[in-house]
Amino acid sequence: MANNLTRFDPFTDIARFEPFNGLEDWFRDFNLRPALRDWKLEPRIKIDVTEGDTTYSVKAEIPGVKKEDIKVDVQGNEVSISAELKHESEEKLGKQLRSECFRGAQRRSFTLAHDIDDANVVARYADGVLSLTLPKKAGKAGRQIAIN
Repeated sequence: MANNLTRFDPFTDIARFEPFNGLEDWFRDFNLRPALRDWKLEPRIKIDVTEGDTTYSVKAEIPGVKKEDIKVDVQGNEVSISAELKHESEEKLGKQLRSECFRGAQRRSFTLAHDIDDANVVARYADGVLSLTLPKKAGKAGRQIAIN
């Protein structure tokens, strides 16, 4: 029984400079879900990248965006996709009117192993999916490094 005793020191948290250590327990039961149930976060641009011998293929999911609001930028081996989001909704419940607008931008950038021939990039947008065909630039192939 004496082996299970521990010494209690009320100043331990302060001595280790952890004065808010017990604060985590206080927030554990604090529930914000009912207040945030109507708050919807817009998803990030989801992408799939596949590599072929001479090209990269990219499929990016950008639903609910007009083709004119999407921009693709290629510099060397870096590709950036940005989209301007505009969402408007209106509800009528009898005499009450509820109107909500959302405007924002999403951006996704990634780096590839080869430089891209930006003069021959092909981009298509249909059914909420942006399809990019990114041809590799000739002459600058990646090099595998041997580890000694």
